[in-house]
Amino acid sequence: MSAFTCDYSGATAAPSPNFGERAGSREPDIILLHYTGMETADGALKWLRAPESQVSCHYFVHEDGRIEQLVREADRAWHAGKSAWKGEVDINSASIGIEIANAGHPGGLPDFPEIQVNAVVELCLDCGRRWKIAPERVLAHSDVAPIRKVDPGEKFPWSRLHAAGVGHWVEPSPIAGGRFFQRGDAGQPVEALQTMLSLYGYGTEINGFYSEKTEGDVAAFQRHFRPDRVDGIADFSTIDTLHRLLSALPRLAA
Repeated sequence: MSAFTCDYSGATAAPSPNFGERAGSREPDIILLHYTGMETADGALKWLRAPESQVSCHYFVHEDGRIEQLVREADRAWHAGKSAWKGEVDINSASIGIEIANAGHPGGLPDFPEIQVNAVVELCLDCGRRWKIAPERVLAHSDVAPIRKVDPGEKFPWSRLHAAGVGHWVEPSPIAGGRFFQRGDAGQPVEALQTMLSLYGYGTEINGFYSEKTEGDVAAFQRHFRPDRVDGIADFSTIDTLHRLLSALPRLAA
C-alpha cells in the first residue's frame, strides 16, 4: 500500500488497498456516513485495510476525534454496497464514504462522543466546500440501502450536524394520533407517500401498495429524520416531516 497526501489537512494517511477508479471519472456529490458496528475502532480499521475484506472508506473517525484517510477522494472506495439514491446505483462512484467508530446496534447504540461529532462536522464541511456538495446530499448508509443497512443509526445526532451547517434537516413533527399507513395498505394515498419518498431520493417503488420495501424505506427515513420512533409505519408525524423536508429543498421550493 503506497502512501499518499491526505485531501483533508486534519487527517493522517492510513492507506487501504481496497479501492478502484470512479466510473467515468465521476466527481463525488454525496457524503455517506456510516458507523463501524464493531466492538473496537482498531478492529474496524484493521478490517477496512485488509485486502481480504474487500471493503474500505475514504475517512475513518475515531471516538477521540482523530481522523485517518484510507482512500484518496479521487478514487472509488468500497463502502456503500448495493445501494441507490435518486436513480444513481453506483453510490461508491458518487460518494465520499466516512466510517465513524461506534459499536452501533450490535453494541447497544452507544452515544457518539461530542469530540467525535465535532470532527465529523469539520470533515464534512471541508469535503462539502471542496466538492460543492449540497446539504441534502449528506446521507446515511441506511438512506441508500434501506432494510439492508441501519447505520449510522437513530442515535446519530443529525440535528447537531445541521446546526453546524452539515446536512438537510427540519425539526420532526410531534408524534401524535391520526390516520396512518402500514404494510398491506393500498391506494392513492400510499402512492402519494411513495412519490414523496422517491422525490426526496429514496429508491421507492411507486405502485400504490405498502409493501415490505415501502415499509423499509419509511423506516430508513424515520431513522434519519424522525428517530424517536422507527417502526416503518407512515403516521402523520412521518408524512408531515417528509413533506416539510421536500418543501425546504432549494430545487423544489415554491
